[in-house]
Amino acid sequence: MALNLAGLIRPKPGPVPVANGERGNSRMEHAPRVLVVDDELPVRNVIGSTLERQGFEVEVASNGREALELLDTNTFDLVLTDIVMQDVNGIALLERIHSQQPDLPVVMVTAIHDIGVAIDSMRRGAYDYLLKPFEREHLMSTVRRALDHRQVLQESQNYQQSLEQMVRARTEMLRHAMEDLEHSYDVTLEALGDALDLKDSETEGHSKRVTAYTIALSRAMDLPPAEIKVIARGAFLHDIGKMAIPDHILRKPGTLSTDEQEIMREHCSRGYNMLRKIPFLSEAAEIVYSHQEHFDGSGYPSGLRGSQIPIGARIFAVADALDAITSDRPYRKAHSFDAARSEILRCSGSQFDPGVVEVFLKIPNELWQELRSEISGQNRRYSTFDIAPSA
Repeated sequence: MALNLAGLIRPKPGPVPVANGERGNSRMEHAPRVLVVDDELPVRNVIGSTLERQGFEVEVASNGREALELLDTNTFDLVLTDIVMQDVNGIALLERIHSQQPDLPVVMVTAIHDIGVAIDSMRRGAYDYLLKPFEREHLMSTVRRALDHRQVLQESQNYQQSLEQMVRARTEMLRHAMEDLEHSYDVTLEALGDALDLKDSETEGHSKRVTAYTIALSRAMDLPPAEIKVIARGAFLHDIGKMAIPDHILRKPGTLSTDEQEIMREHCSRGYNMLRKIPFLSEAAEIVYSHQEHFDGSGYPSGLRGSQIPIGARIFAVADALDAITSDRPYRKAHSFDAARSEILRCSGSQFDPGVVEVFLKIPNELWQELRSEISGQNRRYSTFDIAPSA
């Protein structure tokens, strides 16, 4: 576009003041790089030389297409562009820059004294505009404000990224701390289980085996890992209430009397009352309370039936029966896993939940045998509360 170059930049007497006595943008560690885009060579030269004298690094382009090529291969801190140009005009260039580098400030330079054009460019993402002719001080003031704006945006983004990294790091630290705490809980539970085994030697290892069976069966039923953790703790502690049962009843070799049976049955509620006040065991306590309930309502202590019984207790009932049938007892030898499958199927719908039994029957005996060997210490690969493999 034609322009009276003599009036493009009006010189003012005296040096142009620079912040903090430094040249260019005082907040940047490097000399700011500015791209000047104008289809008039004299205009490019005047603006470019003015900026270079103030310590800026300047690249020039004669049209929007050339500017886009430079932007693809270079990094700039600011773009000064004319609006009316051949090829890609200033508005089109602005839109491309704003879509690809939204943090790169663009100042529109135009001789069109139409405030509507300037407002439209601001609406499209321009930082500011300059109307020709402008004074050198006005040019430098606009350039520095634009660069300060970019610096503030970058600092804000860096702060946000640092904050996000700090949050992620602290979240990871908290996750590890919670895992360590949960591990310490489980170690404590295993110690309680070992103490119970010492008190009731007849069922030594029973709690660990039935926990492994319960986990495997829960996995096969596609329960969420968090729920399986709760069920596993309930399974492991199901007999914890027996610690409150007198030894002369707990270890009695013969048949219990009716009164003794009533006392023995109290182990469900006693175990529940031990655990329910412990926050991380409150859900597991429900399984401890109801682990002797039967699907048809014939169990104890509350005679619950069907879905009234927590799913964890229904799963545990099958796992408990599997271990009881396949373990030695003073009054009989252990039966085979096939025999256990037959007995559990026979009691489906009465003692056991048919849905749980159906899933149980799909799991091969080899898995139960492998788990039993693992818990017995042969080729042991995981702890009691690890999530056992599904079928």
